[in-house]
Amino acid sequence: MRATTIHAPRDIRLSEVDDPTIEKPTDAIVKVTSACICGSDLWPYRGENDITPGDTIGHECIGVVEEVGSEVGDVRPGDFVVVPFDHCDNTCAHCRAGMQSACVELSMTSSGQGQYARVGHADGSLVKVPDVGASGPDAALVPHLVALSDVMPTGWHAAVAAGVKQGGTTVVVGDGAVGLCGVLAAAQMGSEKVVLMSRHEPRQEIGRAFGATHVVAERGREAAAAVKEITGGVGADAVLECVGTDQAMGTAFAVARPGAMVGFVGVPHGVELPVRRMFQKNVGLAGGMAPVREYLPHLLELTLAGTIEPGRVFDLTLPLDEVAEGYRAMDDRRAVKVLLDVDGSLGA
Repeated sequence: MRATTIHAPRDIRLSEVDDPTIEKPTDAIVKVTSACICGSDLWPYRGENDITPGDTIGHECIGVVEEVGSEVGDVRPGDFVVVPFDHCDNTCAHCRAGMQSACVELSMTSSGQGQYARVGHADGSLVKVPDVGASGPDAALVPHLVALSDVMPTGWHAAVAAGVKQGGTTVVVGDGAVGLCGVLAAAQMGSEKVVLMSRHEPRQEIGRAFGATHVVAERGREAAAAVKEITGGVGADAVLECVGTDQAMGTAFAVARPGAMVGFVGVPHGVELPVRRMFQKNVGLAGGMAPVREYLPHLLELTLAGTIEPGRVFDLTLPLDEVAEGYRAMDDRRAVKVLLDVDGSLGA
């Protein structure tokens, strides 16, 4: 099959690799129809993570079940499914507690930017899209479904971890796709004020469409002062940290009111927690890798009802052949998030 591979920093290629196969009786093989590039894919792309040359990359996709193992009973070939990036059995103690991202059988999508992907524990992981057959959904729905494989549940997880409440004030640090989905989540949860920290007008526009009531373009102390002004000198009830850098984490704690929670979902790189500030202000920290399967049924219901449109974070659609350009566009901040038309059904 054709799949995206990484060979060195800023060296992304579309290569011929072996098709994935059923390795365990609980596996399924999904024929990928649409996929996307994640902000976390930029860490290895920029050389911030270790790279094994030739490895496939990509973990967000939707598609049609092609083959299932002998113990798979809930999904069948021909089902159209959303593939959570983190696979789970959905039955272990951690899954039953709503933390499927820590499943004892955890595995990950590894060739989401390719023509086929193997999914571990298919019955526990895959979520079928109702009333959609092998021909696929309407093209207008596709971006929203792709967003449900990672970015929307991750933004939702940040809001849950931060304890966003009806009528409160939420600050979102990070204007990437996850941060924007965090804005959407906070608005859906009833936050009265949703402050997006962003310096980029196209991202601000999406943020406002998702429910941001305020935009703060400043950084550092000026950003904290702006949030204090918006909140009447109090600070935020809930803060969503959606970047993963030390600066972003510092900003999150600087804008949090005493007793607030910071929900973090940005993959940490070089972060040192301000423990003394946390102690003095009684500000807590929660979050981590999103348990996508926990949130996916509810988010799919909201999406199919047209209540949320998370796919608006995609501002560039490319055929799979042009995946390297997609990485360049996101690295250069020419695109918020790139949708990949894997099977040509979107006409990209």
